[in-house]
Amino acid sequence: MAIDGTSHQVDVAVVGYGPVGMTTAALLGQAGHRVLVLERYAGLYNLPRAAIFDDETMRTLARLGIAEELLPKLRVQHSYEWRNGSGDLLIEQGYAETGRSGWAEWYSMYQPDLEEALDRMCRSSPTVHVRHNSPVTAVRQDADGVTLSIDGGEEINARYVVAGDGGNSFVRAALGVGQQDFGFSEPWMVCDFRFRRATAVPAALQLGDPAGPTSIISLGPDHHRFSFMLDSEEAFAFERAPDKVWARVARHLSREDADLIRVATYTFRSLVADSWRIGHVLLAGDAAHQMPPFLGQGMCSGVRDAQNIAFKLDLVLRGRADDALLDTYQTEREPHVRAVIAKGIELGRTQTIRDPMRAAARDARLIAGRAAAEAPEKIRFPGLGPGLLSDGGGALSVQGVVDDGRRKGLLDQVVGAGFHLLLRPASVPALRPRLDALRDAGVTIVAPGADSGALPFVHDVNGSYAAWFAEVGVDAIAVRPDFYVYGTATGTGVATLAENLLAAL
Repeated sequence: MAIDGTSHQVDVAVVGYGPVGMTTAALLGQAGHRVLVLERYAGLYNLPRAAIFDDETMRTLARLGIAEELLPKLRVQHSYEWRNGSGDLLIEQGYAETGRSGWAEWYSMYQPDLEEALDRMCRSSPTVHVRHNSPVTAVRQDADGVTLSIDGGEEINARYVVAGDGGNSFVRAALGVGQQDFGFSEPWMVCDFRFRRATAVPAALQLGDPAGPTSIISLGPDHHRFSFMLDSEEAFAFERAPDKVWARVARHLSREDADLIRVATYTFRSLVADSWRIGHVLLAGDAAHQMPPFLGQGMCSGVRDAQNIAFKLDLVLRGRADDALLDTYQTEREPHVRAVIAKGIELGRTQTIRDPMRAAARDARLIAGRAAAEAPEKIRFPGLGPGLLSDGGGALSVQGVVDDGRRKGLLDQVVGAGFHLLLRPASVPALRPRLDALRDAGVTIVAPGADSGALPFVHDVNGSYAAWFAEVGVDAIAVRPDFYVYGTATGTGVATLAENLLAAL
């Protein structure tokens, strides 16, 4: 039954229409499921919150078909500086033009541009319906699904609910889900500007000044953000005055350079919900976890949640997997989230030292490390925890450029989304008896090698897959729709990997 705006029975109800809810709805809509989005606000929020995203998130946006239209509105950032109050360089972190997922490792954005593109994607889907002015007021469950009460008395029945309704999630509170607090809580004032003219401003700078820790970050080509740590939440009422804000940024910006478009206060927190799945309800994004912004991974983590949830709900709704598959969402994603939170807290505490003596000791240690030519630690996130994985699974996959003789581009755009089984060309003959079964189960067979003839062979244009196979030391890599490796195999184990994948599907 198609959604026509009045249907009260849907496959999935998504609560909250920020980037996480939008991504979830768009992915499920691509898969053909009936999705109803319930948003309490009258329209798009239209103000920036997140500032950056990574190559893995860009791969998701490319899968949704909006990456190319976003590129002119984004800024690719190649370095991230940490300096002290005197301006001495403490850390310089580099970011690659092409990351593991085939896109630049760091994009700066103006969030309303992203949300407008995601909104168009959702509204273009015939099976996705978006309703604003629809705050959820109650949540009830039974064996068949969830009933959501909407302000005004209307009720919506859904087989599943994805709650992406933010850090103050009504759904999480209504279900009585507790949260673990990691103890990092800091008040900051966030000031956003729209440029009137080209102006030289640091694009990505953390200023570890004990007199006032500050963050300066690009929001794409036309906007910029200055964030200032406050002594208390109460200080915001005084510090938010426009004249005081302009005085704070006077070294970099004048009223002739830019317009001040927003001043807000945020308390950076570190929280993880105790349960991310409660019956037929799944918590995603800030509803499931909140993290300090020092790694720029808040929205990225929510998009990873959406990918994980969407492909599993697709399997369950199609009857190809048992409902118990949804239990793997938290077991897989939570270790990754906790690692990001821990690293964010570590960096945040390093930057926000307020004691001058401790700050001086920090500066001396980091400057000595640079003088000794010690490269900054490369920040690497862990793979997935236990879940829908076979031997060798859990790592983020590589995406390279391939050519199938008809089209050249990144793998997803050439061969499509879904499960991929990547094979060394020499392994294909041994799997020929299983190829039809794998394709019937929705698995795309790809053999990136020197051949560029008929599928399943594709040309490994930049040698990305040859390098990956050599790095891992395997002959086959199965990749899930959320870009994470399902499993790997060598030699005779390739057939076993194929059988395990068929059994999982």
